[in-house]
Amino acid sequence: MRTEYKIFAAVAVFLFGAAAVYGVYTHNVVNDGSGQGYSGGMEWVGVIALILSGLLCSMCAGFFWFVARRIDLRPEDREDGEIAEGAGEVGFFSPGSYWPFGIALACAVAGIGLVFWMWWLLALGLICVIFTSCGMLFEYYSGTRHPEAHL
Repeated sequence: MRTEYKIFAAVAVFLFGAAAVYGVYTHNVVNDGSGQGYSGGMEWVGVIALILSGLLCSMCAGFFWFVARRIDLRPEDREDGEIAEGAGEVGFFSPGSYWPFGIALACAVAGIGLVFWMWWLLALGLICVIFTSCGMLFEYYSGTRHPEAHL
């Protein structure tokens, strides 16, 4: 986890620096007569977007730093770690689940409702997101994929 928090911290520092440079640059733009530039103001949307992105990366870096203090060093965190030490099973991934497609479709419906500000479509999409997320979460606790269903 040490590698991850260092990467996210570096990206956060870059984003905060980019926000400062962007703010100074847009504040000092002068009108060159072509009508394309403006003078005396800062473009706040870009500055705020960069600051919020930096805060999000800082939050991820803080989480990984918090976790890295509580677990043992992994092979990729040690200087003398070998590639073979990281071999083995990574985790379990469902081979034939249709729930991620349902979640994506429900998010698309909610997004369309948000874009066109159709509150009923937004509410329907969010309810569908909740149900499809629960379906994926409990996929192996009920139905034909339940471990006791094959006994």
